[in-house]
Amino acid sequence: MIYVFEAMGTVVSIEPPLRVSDLERVFADLNARFSLYRPESELSRIADGSLRMTDASAELRDAYARALEWRSLTGGAFTPHRPDGVIDLSGIVKALAMDAAGALLANVDDWILNAGGDVLTSGQSATVGIVDPFDRAQILTSVRLGGSRRAVATSGSAERGDHIWGRGGFVQVTVVADDIVTADVLATAIASGGVETLNASTTAWDVDVLAIDPAGNLFATPGFTASIAAAAASLTN
Repeated sequence: MIYVFEAMGTVVSIEPPLRVSDLERVFADLNARFSLYRPESELSRIADGSLRMTDASAELRDAYARALEWRSLTGGAFTPHRPDGVIDLSGIVKALAMDAAGALLANVDDWILNAGGDVLTSGQSATVGIVDPFDRAQILTSVRLGGSRRAVATSGSAERGDHIWGRGGFVQVTVVADDIVTADVLATAIASGGVETLNASTTAWDVDVLAIDPAGNLFATPGFTASIAAAAASLTN
């Protein structure tokens, strides 16, 4: 049985239904604080100058600090700023909500949290489909999660281009990692930074990556290829 709700402009599901009220509250609270589509949110008030960062909540300042750290770690490929200088944390907030939701379920076995196609599990085996960026009605391939590989995130201009600004990289990037924040941030960074950031990220972090360029060429790390094979085997058994 799956429980489904809407949050942060996307569909979120938890299977099986566990602590659903708490999970809804986690997503709603972060959206209320960080959404630039809500003029009363803290981030909107910082953007319009009615609230100084030094007077913002500890939660907002901590999230901004984490985003700035990721900007440094990725050589600027991931950024919490729009081209006009406005602070925009949409590239990390959903992952932070999923991470917080996962913490609520830390002592529960066998669950799968899906937020707009990004997936976090308790560590059990799970097969996750990846949408074709050139035909959103089709599944391009599937990957297998399990063990320490608990998270998968996909980013790109076809799905969430409003938070990707950069040098022009990949159309879509999927990252499999041990945690959802790393997966989501690096997916965004590689989509922005292209091959250079792909190479740097797979050297610096233990992640598996599938990237697709505008011509439809696929770039897959060995670990990702193995995960595709594992997913295929699970579907035929």
